[in-house]
Amino acid sequence: MSIFGKIKTAIFGKDGGPFGDNYFGQKDRAEAAAAKNGTVTQTKTVPVHIPDPVPGAATPPQTTAAEPTSGQPVDVEAVLKAREAAHPGLNWRTSIVDLMKLLDLDASLDNRKELATELGYTGAKDGSAEMNIWLHKAVMRELAANGGTVPADLRD
Repeated sequence: MSIFGKIKTAIFGKDGGPFGDNYFGQKDRAEAAAAKNGTVTQTKTVPVHIPDPVPGAATPPQTTAAEPTSGQPVDVEAVLKAREAAHPGLNWRTSIVDLMKLLDLDASLDNRKELATELGYTGAKDGSAEMNIWLHKAVMRELAANGGTVPADLRD
């Protein structure tokens, strides 16, 4: 699995994954729990065809059917804040190294170089502050692009 894939899985969760499955956007946590247990909690209105009434018959009321919607966005900041207690003193808001440590991932230079390649970094892959800052912002942008809710100050 790619380094970004590991980051994404650690935050979003996968098949009952470690963190993300409990942090759906700003939505009610009870709805998220019900969704995890297979109960449909979010619906969208789908029109149901009702045939023209038969002359002289009572007109049936208009109805709609519920259809389950797919995945909810994961509140990335909430997931990361929840992990802070287990990893005190990490500056995950600005440091890619600390972000990876917060997620219990290997933050070695080799892994950061691989992540830089995955995300299209074109500068020197030397572990410089420039590379690390770029990586952090790129990871946050990619998380947002892949269905996460990420505050603007973490993306820009």
